[in-house]
Amino acid sequence: MTSISLAEYRAKFPIKKGKKRRSVKGQRVQSVGEVTLARDLRALKINFEQEYKFHAERKWRADFLITGTKILVEVEGGIWSGGRHTRGKGYLGDMEKYNAAAILGFKVLRFDTQQVKSGLAIKQIENLVRGGL
Repeated sequence: MTSISLAEYRAKFPIKKGKKRRSVKGQRVQSVGEVTLARDLRALKINFEQEYKFHAERKWRADFLITGTKILVEVEGGIWSGGRHTRGKGYLGDMEKYNAAAILGFKVLRFDTQQVKSGLAIKQIENLVRGGL
């Protein structure tokens, strides 16, 4: 089997820009950051589950669970535009959610869209999963 670099994979399978995200009733629309990270994880053959429900009683979900680990990954949106994650109620809700994940034994990695696009997120995830520094 021939392997290709992440840059080659991104060039071969680019994310289409310019299309508006549309919500389909009952379905959550993925952000550009989530789509990019999913593509990068696949390229590196790191298995994952999206929209992973990690709490038995609450409806909390993580954007990604790295399969076979207790690593959750969140791609935070709206941090520069005054989105939910930076306003009081949303920020407090996120703290409660991430603390609950930690109490349950999960490591939670949080990235914004630019960190995903730049490759920082996938590099840190790969280092953690594969035991690098």
